[in-house]
Amino acid sequence: GHLHNSEAFNYGVETWEAYKRGGLSKDLVEEQKKVQEADLLIFQFPLFWFNMPAILKGWMDRVLVQGFAYDLSKSYDCGLLQDKLSLFSFTTGGSQEVYSKEGIGGDIRYVLWPMQHGIMHFCGVKVLEPHICYAPENVSEEKRKEMLAAWTQRLKTLWKEEPIDCSPDWYFK
Repeated sequence: GHLHNSEAFNYGVETWEAYKRGGLSKDLVEEQKKVQEADLLIFQFPLFWFNMPAILKGWMDRVLVQGFAYDLSKSYDCGLLQDKLSLFSFTTGGSQEVYSKEGIGGDIRYVLWPMQHGIMHFCGVKVLEPHICYAPENVSEEKRKEMLAAWTQRLKTLWKEEPIDCSPDWYFK
């Protein structure tokens, strides 16, 4: 397609304008349809540099565009995707102690703030408690099997869970 403003490129404006005129690429429209049809969005990834991997962040940047996932006048509890639930399920390289308030990595909730609150909650998505497997490569095979069993069990009861508060208090208390 064409740029809305070829003199001063602004990614947010360009994607919003492309969305409004139906000018997003076919693959992005297909991903948006998947999001529209889903009741629950599960994001499974390894924590990488205290964040989701770049490919997942790129997916969010490209798919969750203004007009589709959010509008500046309709965000957070009034966001455009407020009928959705999300769950971040991830592995870490460090132990649970590393990601504690006293640990070198700080409380894992601090890491989750931009992902869960800044992206999902901003778009209106309700956020379930994250599922975290700490340092699976550094534990016994038995412990890894326990992690998988816990994930399997959680998936069976997921629809009974209540979303987190998603307020600053939840992340920084």
